[in-house]
Amino acid sequence: MQIQWYPGHMHKASKEIKQALPKIDLIIEVLDARIPFSSQNPMLSTLRGDKPCIRVLNKHDLADPDRTREWQDYLEQERGVKTLAATNQQADKIKQIIELCGKMLPEKTAVGKIIHTMIMGIPNVGKSTLINILADRVIAKTGNEPAVTKRQQRITLPGNIVLSDTPGVLWPNVENKNSGYRLAATGAIKDTAISHDDVAYFTAEYLLEAYPDLLKQRYQIEQLPDNEADLMETIGRKRGCLRAGKQVDLDKTAKILINEFRNGTLGQITLETPAMMEAELIELAAIREKKAAKKTARKQKWKAAR
Repeated sequence: MQIQWYPGHMHKASKEIKQALPKIDLIIEVLDARIPFSSQNPMLSTLRGDKPCIRVLNKHDLADPDRTREWQDYLEQERGVKTLAATNQQADKIKQIIELCGKMLPEKTAVGKIIHTMIMGIPNVGKSTLINILADRVIAKTGNEPAVTKRQQRITLPGNIVLSDTPGVLWPNVENKNSGYRLAATGAIKDTAISHDDVAYFTAEYLLEAYPDLLKQRYQIEQLPDNEADLMETIGRKRGCLRAGKQVDLDKTAKILINEFRNGTLGQITLETPAMMEAELIELAAIREKKAAKKTARKQKWKAAR
C-alpha cells in the first residue's frame, strides 16, 4: 500500500529533527506494540549513530503479549537500545523512563549534567499522553487521531532531563507495502487518506492465518472461510451490513473489522513478527536492487544514444 499522506508540518518537523539530533544525548522512540517494525522511523537508523535509545512499545495492552516479549528481545540485540512495554494507563511504568535515562548515561548523572533527550513517534501512537505523564502536568495536546502535535517544544523533567518533543512524523516513502497497510490498520494515517476495504482485506488475510480463534470467538463463526474475501462476506452478513438485494456492504464491514482491531475488541493482536520483518527486508533489498539495475540500464542506453 502506497501512503499518500505526508502533511507539510511533517516535512518541516523531519528537517528540524535532523538539525537537532547532534545535540541530543538520548532518543526515546515511541512505537506501537502491535507494529514495532512498521512504526519505527527509518531516519533514526541513519542519524542515531551510537546514541543510546529507549524504545517504548506503547499500547501493549492491545498487542499479543508473547509477540511483545519476542520483539523486546529482538530490539535489545541492537547496541545501546533498551525497551519498555507500557500503556498510557500505567503511569508508574512510564515514569521508569526517567530512571532508565539516568542508567543509560551514568557519566552525566554522576556529575549532575543535564541529559538532553528527544522523544519521537509516529502519529497516534500515544506520545503526547506519555509526555504529560512524564511531566506530571498537561503539556502536550492529546487526541485520538493522527497529527495532533504540530510543533516542537522543550520540557523539563525530573532527573535533570530536558525533553524535546516532536510532532508525530511519518516518512514520505514507505517502501515496504506491508508496513503501509499495517500503519493504516492501526490508525497512524488519517482514514480519509486510505481505502477501508483495501486495509480490511489485508488485515483479514493476516488474522485468518495468525489469529483464527479470535475471529471465531468475536464473530461467532464455527468454520472459518479459507480466504479473506469470504471472511469479509461472512462478517458482513453476521453483523447485518447489507444493502438492497441483500448484498454485503463491504465498506461498512471493513470499518467494523478495522475499528474492532484498533480498540482491542477483537483481542490482543500483533500484526508482525521479527521473522516476518527479516523476510520482508530481504524482499525489499531485492526490489531496490532490481530498480537500481533498471536505472543503470536506462542511463547507459541514454549515453549510448548521444
